[in-house]
Amino acid sequence: MTGLCDPSSSRPPESGDARATLPLVTLGEPERLRADAARNRTLLLEAASRLMAGCGATNLTMESVAVAAGVGKGTVFRRFGDRTGLLIALMDHREGLLQAAFLSGPPPMGPGAPAVERLHAFGPAVIRHEREHHELILASRADPLRTYAVPATRLRVSHVAMLLRQAHVEGHPELLAHTLLGSIDAALVRHLTTDRGMSIEQLDQGWHDLVTRLGARP
Repeated sequence: MTGLCDPSSSRPPESGDARATLPLVTLGEPERLRADAARNRTLLLEAASRLMAGCGATNLTMESVAVAAGVGKGTVFRRFGDRTGLLIALMDHREGLLQAAFLSGPPPMGPGAPAVERLHAFGPAVIRHEREHHELILASRADPLRTYAVPATRLRVSHVAMLLRQAHVEGHPELLAHTLLGSIDAALVRHLTTDRGMSIEQLDQGWHDLVTRLGARP
């Protein structure tokens, strides 16, 4: 649902309320926060998540997050820099579950399966992740170049490049990883499924075809 954000309707839930939010842990966070700073960051991200659930990512503002969290606007800017930084931080939280799946989850996506099987499993998982969170992902791309610098993107590229090397694919691993990941980018997934009417299964097959054509093998 979209609309103007109403910070007053986004107060934290009572301690006894059931909650279905993702664990607020960002994999690959470049800095080790002090305990009080980490608490403040969590408070702000929880407030932003509640607001976004009600008004959508495009209507989320730094001011509304500050009001919902009960802090000054300057606190939000100091923590995240700008609105894009806030959106990227929110995206990192959702990325955490995907990262856990390919870093330490069960095969075939996680360790324990041959690299070629992990490659084939990785694409469909990302496609579904991109489709589910496309609004937040696209809203965070005010600066296209910044997309390549965030930890989540760097980790995806490094992971796919590692699997390509292990699968004996010829060529520059990092360049090929960017090429593969570009084929399942959030904007492209949204365009193909929404504007072109393609099914998720067709996108899955496109990923499998690319991995096979690169010559990935056990």
